[in-house]
Amino acid sequence: MSAKREPLFNKVALIGVGLIGSSMAHAMRRADVAGHIAGYAHTPEILERAKAVGFADSFYSDLGACVRDADLVVLAAPVGAFAEIGKAIAGDLKPGAIVSDTGSVKAAVARDVGPHMPQGVHLIPAHPIAGTEQSGPEAGFAELFDGRWCILTPPVDADAAAVEKLKTFWESLGSKVETMDAQHHDLVLAITSHVPHLIAYNIVGTADDLETVTQNEVIKFSAGGFRDFTRIAASDPTMWRDVFLNNREAVLEMLGRFNEDLAALQRAIRWGDGDALFNLFTRTRAIRRSIIDAGQDSAAPNFGRNSDKPQ
Repeated sequence: MSAKREPLFNKVALIGVGLIGSSMAHAMRRADVAGHIAGYAHTPEILERAKAVGFADSFYSDLGACVRDADLVVLAAPVGAFAEIGKAIAGDLKPGAIVSDTGSVKAAVARDVGPHMPQGVHLIPAHPIAGTEQSGPEAGFAELFDGRWCILTPPVDADAAAVEKLKTFWESLGSKVETMDAQHHDLVLAITSHVPHLIAYNIVGTADDLETVTQNEVIKFSAGGFRDFTRIAASDPTMWRDVFLNNREAVLEMLGRFNEDLAALQRAIRWGDGDALFNLFTRTRAIRRSIIDAGQDSAAPNFGRNSDKPQ
């Protein structure tokens, strides 16, 4: 009988047990990469819900106790809380531990967490590009990261072995991994994720503010496009508030470009420029096909998600 292999990390501490944290725990169990999974929740109510699901080996309401002796600590909380968390856990971090995160803004991690990290602890920010509009400990499922990208943004002086180990970890959870500069990441995600979310929040809010169209009519007669916007606009408000506050420069730059292009589209409609409209729609249709060909979405109904899987 072959001996059981050693886990990649003896102990992994998850600071946050919502959709991403709980999904990581389920995926770690599936891949058998953690000897012990510890979870932290900041309120008793969330802690009890997480315990009821039971995806971790231990649960804590104390940050220090959760990260003690952990080989990998993952901040799976809203980005706005990172500075406070980094300060709170600093004294209990194990020498040689890797500290990472799951936030969709990366330059802010080095700025807010970096100053609190003790000598010998490796801070390697990460962003798994995966999620649903659901939140909470019950929303997680092991397949969330399968075939999705996880971007690592290690500092220039990062320990190469620690970066490679974190890369192996995310690959074990099902992700494809790429490494890039934190500022470049924030610019890329501003246009691929942050601005689309902002537009979704805004258009759903506009529909809700209409006086000549009732809310009941908006709900009753929602076509596919608006339904897709409402799915995005149902995302966690705290998380997205923190994203925009911590990636404001890149978001504002992309919003400026978007407003310029929107003005050109407005002129084309006003002056009946059908060729301009047709050319734009043809170009954007090709982008959609490229996303499906790259395996980042599906042409199947409901974005290819299984109806029996938590969303």
